[in-house]
Amino acid sequence: MALTDADSQVDTAITRKGYRGLSYENAFGGVTSFLRRTYTKDLAGVDLAITGIPFDQAVTNRPGTRLGPRAIREASAHMVNDPPFGWGFDPLSEFNIADAGDMAFDYADTPSFPGRVTAHIANMLAADAGVITLGGDHYISFPILKAFAEKFGPLSLIQFDAHSDTWADDDMDRIDHGTGFYKAIKLGLIDPARSVQIGIRTENPDTMGVHTITARQVHEAAPGAVAAQIRDIVGGHPAYLSFDIDGLDPAFAPGTGTPVWGGLTSAQVTAIMRDIAGINMVGGDVVEVSPPFDPAGITAVAGAHVALELICLWCWTRRTG
Repeated sequence: MALTDADSQVDTAITRKGYRGLSYENAFGGVTSFLRRTYTKDLAGVDLAITGIPFDQAVTNRPGTRLGPRAIREASAHMVNDPPFGWGFDPLSEFNIADAGDMAFDYADTPSFPGRVTAHIANMLAADAGVITLGGDHYISFPILKAFAEKFGPLSLIQFDAHSDTWADDDMDRIDHGTGFYKAIKLGLIDPARSVQIGIRTENPDTMGVHTITARQVHEAAPGAVAAQIRDIVGGHPAYLSFDIDGLDPAFAPGTGTPVWGGLTSAQVTAIMRDIAGINMVGGDVVEVSPPFDPAGITAVAGAHVALELICLWCWTRRTG
């Protein structure tokens, strides 16, 4: 689309009047809000807020995910000229979606971090906005779930991941990205009987009662069948979808702290996420994008697409519910 002289002065992340509409700008320039959404801390009238939590001090292997939110936003700049393919509607034109920026925290005061996350998300939920979070390592999901459970009650968890993250850890003050869902289940934030993990391919004998669909099971089944299984498990229960980018095979997401071969393909994930449309999704996150280990930016592109699918799932629930 040709730009006029007036268009050339527009940077829609800061000049858009309101929140809706696609953006026709150079992908390689301008403000890198997620999907060129309006940047704002004022969520009055906002349907869905995107926020970043650039934290990676809970990793067991390679750090770098503190740079994930920025990389995901930058990668999303090429995705804003057209509605998302295959959904049949344009969430960016039908809903007030804003980028609320990153959560501020003192990197040298790690003990205060979990409480700040919970308060950050709770404040956005109190404004009656939905929230999709860009990580950051997977620990952030635990304090996020505290805020969501406070509003919605025990949640169904839909988790795409190579790891279960249910390793035993009864010290609720430890900050570890591999034990967050163990703690969330122990505290009653998650209903394991209505929760499911997809893409698992590391050993952990105690899944805390959460249903597991291993990577091999996904490979041996049709994506539609996997999606049907997820819908059957979750039902109409309020659901939180957490997507660890290492759920994808390293061929599709090399930039992550703990890559595991034999993972899901981007085509499988796309089909599964489209086919679970209609779940009662109340929020979600995409985590563990670590740009230093992927100079080509492949992983950030995958993360941006996952975040857009989360937006579509959230909006679909509101359109049809």
